[in-house]
Amino acid sequence: MNIKQIRSAMVRIDYAGKTFLTDPWLGEKGSMGPFTDPSFRYCNPEQAKIAMPMCDLPMSVEEILRGVDAYIVTHVHPDHIDMAADGTVGAPMDKNIPVFVQSEDDGEILKRSGFTSVSVLSENSFFHDIKLIKTPGLHGTKIPCGPSCGVIFEHQNEKKLYVAGDTIWYSGVADTLTKFNPDVIILNACAAEFIDQGRLIMDDNDVNEVYIACPESNIIISHMDNVAHASITRESMRERLTERGIWNKVFMPNDGEDYSF
Repeated sequence: MNIKQIRSAMVRIDYAGKTFLTDPWLGEKGSMGPFTDPSFRYCNPEQAKIAMPMCDLPMSVEEILRGVDAYIVTHVHPDHIDMAADGTVGAPMDKNIPVFVQSEDDGEILKRSGFTSVSVLSENSFFHDIKLIKTPGLHGTKIPCGPSCGVIFEHQNEKKLYVAGDTIWYSGVADTLTKFNPDVIILNACAAEFIDQGRLIMDDNDVNEVYIACPESNIIISHMDNVAHASITRESMRERLTERGIWNKVFMPNDGEDYSF
């Protein structure tokens, strides 16, 4: 497999002859503006002034989308798929390409937005001969800011891949690791947080817990340096994991960087 970090949680995955694009947030730098929903209170008021995405895409939208066979949208949040003022999503995307979502509710949003082939992930989903298994997520340490999921990829000619999605470390992730023992794991780990919801995704301690559970797995750290409510950057994550003695046990790609396994 080849895994290319694009930006934030958007990752391009070449797996068993097919190309997947996860959580395609394709807008230009700053195009979403600051996140002003009053139900989400920033821990640092200065963060509320920052326009997102915080970085440019590492390549053109056309290049990112070229050759994609299927999209995976782990959950419909504005940093995981582009949202328009009318509530539709995914404007830059090819609406005829199959898209996998976590629930019927998310599926209805995609269908209203013009997508013609929408499938809800289950424990027994397939895209051609690639098995896609929905896994649980917990999107908040206090009050989850909505449902989220992860995905296991399985194919007889590939290593097993686990895309954890927006989740903290908790029993659902631990159980997934025990059950599937994935060879490659992608973690969203910028420790984004709000006052009422708490920390929304993983931090360095959670990454360490995943490493302890699966020390032989290849762990990739994603969803870095592009959302205003993050509390860990790539630089500080490197420092923290160095202090924990596991920096040389993980991969943390820059936008546009890829790895093959």
